[in-house]
Amino acid sequence: MPRNHEFDSARHANDLLGSRSEEEQRRIIYAMSAYDALMYDADFEAWAHESQLPPGREGWRVWLMMAGRGFGKTRAGAEWIHRLATRRSGLRIALIGATIDEARRIMIEGVSGLLTIARRQRRRVDWQPSLGRFRWPNGSQAQLFSGDNADGLRGPEHDFAWADELAKWGEAEDAWMNLQFGLRRGPRARALITTTPKPIEMLQRMMDDPWTVTTRGRTSDNINLDERTIEVLTSTYGGTRIGAQELDGTLLKDVQGALWPKELIERSRCRTFDLAQDERVLDRIVVGVDPPGAVGDSADACGIVVCGSRGGALYVLEDATVRGLSPEGWASRVAAAAARWNTAQIVAEANFGGSLVESVLKAADLELNVRLVHASRGKCARAEPIALRFETGKAFFAGVFRELEAELGGMIAGAGYEGPGRSPDRADAMVWAMTVLSESRSGVPRVRRL
Repeated sequence: MPRNHEFDSARHANDLLGSRSEEEQRRIIYAMSAYDALMYDADFEAWAHESQLPPGREGWRVWLMMAGRGFGKTRAGAEWIHRLATRRSGLRIALIGATIDEARRIMIEGVSGLLTIARRQRRRVDWQPSLGRFRWPNGSQAQLFSGDNADGLRGPEHDFAWADELAKWGEAEDAWMNLQFGLRRGPRARALITTTPKPIEMLQRMMDDPWTVTTRGRTSDNINLDERTIEVLTSTYGGTRIGAQELDGTLLKDVQGALWPKELIERSRCRTFDLAQDERVLDRIVVGVDPPGAVGDSADACGIVVCGSRGGALYVLEDATVRGLSPEGWASRVAAAAARWNTAQIVAEANFGGSLVESVLKAADLELNVRLVHASRGKCARAEPIALRFETGKAFFAGVFRELEAELGGMIAGAGYEGPGRSPDRADAMVWAMTVLSESRSGVPRVRRL
């Protein structure tokens, strides 16, 4: 294969590129022969952006790489893990994706995943898809986990971890907590998070932690990206909030157009509402249920939120949401929540098999009064009247419900959802319950004393 005589080696190419402008760097890369380009690409440390390389500071435990799409987060994560695994034998590494499927497709089998990195460096590895296990010849191995299944991370011990797109994890708080307890196998256990930022409180807390080192990057920082692609994306989204988040990797405080911005959530918190001691009575209590559309590790959560009303005001009382259970499993949790609050009133979305939803709920407790509702509008459109009640001081949070509040903060007026996870299941369950509580009823309301 012919070679470009301008280069004697990939390292020489890096020395030459280092003194050039970004435009000149791109021109030289495009002019490389296939052989030179492959050799240069394989020498990741020689050309990587500073933010793609491990922090030089000592004492860090979490490396948070928060960057725009196309920056090279996946490549940096795979390179870091592969380098660790080949230099030290017997390591145990956790690879956590938003789902098991995404972890396999992106972190292992993707164009920048571990398999590709190993092949570029001519390293023999053993990938066992059925077991979700990746092995190196020296005994180091990586195991796949899902951010949608926090319990999967309960127990295993690891030397290192790579967490990809944490802002998309369905059970981000619990999964990260379990990972932290298991990240104790080696003397310098550490984790890398590669994610496009979303306005969730968890990321802000991580950034504020003294054990965290945060590196940032923009889409345009990747000199290997096609220049025309960058121009199109920049001209389309530059100067917008979407561009700031998806191209520049900026962590925004609130989603633009959010139905529940942080200020509204804090203003609506009923801090004096003591559920254990308050002598006030509630007129009605309803358990809202947003059933999952599938069963198993990759299933959406079953949103279970308890709400009550008193004198025209609405209150969020409990978030009992569960994930990954069978229909009988989540139905029993609904019945348990109803029993805790001494109510039989259940409202459940029936779009995913109304008869199944009703039958499993009544099988869990024959005394449940199940009302099925059918979604004719999107989740955010249904939420708008309830958000208005919060804005006008007619609805409140009787406590702190971080995961529910994060979902509410991602619901956008007249648009879609930009919060954690793939779907606002908790928020939808709350909206169904409060919608029913908002309806006028004939007769004498049932009274429940807390």
